[in-house]
Amino acid sequence: PSQTLTAPAPFADETSCQCRAPHERLTIAQARLGTPVDRPVRVYADGIFDLFHSGHARALMQAKTLFPNSYLLVGVCSDDLTHKFKGFTVMNETERYEALRHCRYVDEVIRDAPWTLTPEFLEKHKIDFVAHDDIPYSSAGSDDVYKHIKEAGMFVPTQRTEGISTSDIITRIVRDYDVYARRNLQRGYTAKELNVSFINEKKYRFQNQVDKMKEKVKNVEEKSKEFVNKVEEKSHDLIQKWEEKSREFIGNFLELFGPDGA
Repeated sequence: PSQTLTAPAPFADETSCQCRAPHERLTIAQARLGTPVDRPVRVYADGIFDLFHSGHARALMQAKTLFPNSYLLVGVCSDDLTHKFKGFTVMNETERYEALRHCRYVDEVIRDAPWTLTPEFLEKHKIDFVAHDDIPYSSAGSDDVYKHIKEAGMFVPTQRTEGISTSDIITRIVRDYDVYARRNLQRGYTAKELNVSFINEKKYRFQNQVDKMKEKVKNVEEKSKEFVNKVEEKSHDLIQKWEEKSREFIGNFLELFGPDGA
């Protein structure tokens, strides 16, 4: 059985795993026909992999199954590189490296992966093909960072999964910020831990009290219900300012995560 199904995938700098067979260049046609057991096709995929999700996993599944006999190396960019060229991340590099090690399709993880693939890097890791979706990836002053890989005949495309992305997940969290903040205050998190201001903390706690009161009066007389409605009206002004600013807040917040997020 494959080691990836029983233990985390190794880090490239901590393994002595080397391709022992002479590393001769393969064509895509040769790779698709299948190769000897001791000569798997070495496929490389890279990314940020922030908030690792099924879209990431599906891309890696495609990369792993492009050829009948393959060894999937996954490069993960460091925080410094990511923040410089793309934007802020929710998970730090150590968390992102660890997440990749536990994906069943990954054979090896390369930490602090380069933003642009050099011939030296490809040779060092004996990479045959690079897998990525076919949409030109413009960054670091280049219209397509994979252009030279495509020209060398080493690029194999994967398909993006629609409807799920790191930016989508972040958008959901920011959109429902009030709900999450109120829930976590109820669970015992402090305003400081949630980075919530004193006024917002009072607002959320007050709204929680309103919600509790609404729950209590479901089965009591109309008079109590009227009282709760009055309390809710008073809280409305307090909450209205936040709601007016929410769209602007979401836009500003997502800019931290790069142009694709916005």
